[in-house]
Amino acid sequence: MKKRLVFITIFASLLLLLAACGTDATETSGSSSDNSKEAAVDTFTVGLEAGYAPFNWTQLDDSNGGVKIDGNAEYAGGYDVEIAKRIANGLGKELVIVKTEWDGLVPSLQSDKIDAIIAGMSPTKERKETIDFSENYYTSNFVMVVKKGGAFEGATSIQDFSGAKITGQLNTSHYGVIDQIKDVQKQPASDNFAAMRVALESGVIDGYVSERPEGISASSANENFAMVEFTEGFKAKEEDTAVAVGLKKGSDLTDKINEILAEITEEERQEIMDKAINNQPAAE
Repeated sequence: MKKRLVFITIFASLLLLLAACGTDATETSGSSSDNSKEAAVDTFTVGLEAGYAPFNWTQLDDSNGGVKIDGNAEYAGGYDVEIAKRIANGLGKELVIVKTEWDGLVPSLQSDKIDAIIAGMSPTKERKETIDFSENYYTSNFVMVVKKGGAFEGATSIQDFSGAKITGQLNTSHYGVIDQIKDVQKQPASDNFAAMRVALESGVIDGYVSERPEGISASSANENFAMVEFTEGFKAKEEDTAVAVGLKKGSDLTDKINEILAEITEEERQEIMDKAINNQPAAE
């Protein structure tokens, strides 16, 4: 009888222990689930180069509205970043910036690594074959960036660059329009604007094709550069000088983003661009 009572006591103790463990596991599991829910934030992930001032650039802190670059100690700033912030706010999502090389932007979008491209990208016919675009959020015109005090600073026509060594960024309309200059020495396309600025500074090229905001940015950041605007300039379609948000084919964000962009007046857009030009890092 005594042995039986001991057995019953031990068995009851085990049941209580198991019940306690089960309660702890349930509580722990519930707590973990709650934490996961708290950690789950709806994000709007944007890809850009962070190297095309004043549209986008890299900086060391969050000054002038800079946004932390995902997986990086640096921050991104510029016109594109301000537009991205407006869109993210309108969507009710948290903005995440992913620094991406120019040629990697479309593949990143197509593979769902990013939700949108906001990188001064023009909605050209060729690009529309692979991705969708929002309505334009800025429109500019082509210029040439040259050495200040050099032979080409006083140019008024693109034909004044006949025989000059000219380049533009790879896979952009900037590079394509160079062919409109007679007898131009078209140089290999550059991966980015930082490389073109170095090439211009060192005399490897005589100039590079850009858009007016970047031309202003380049000449403001470097006293050795000048921006040339033409009376007889490049012939281009609006799609080549406008910029829009790149989106995956059939994206359900397109209509909502267009609504948000429509609320930003032309005056506001110019104000944002002017501030971006003034706020760009001196090293850009």
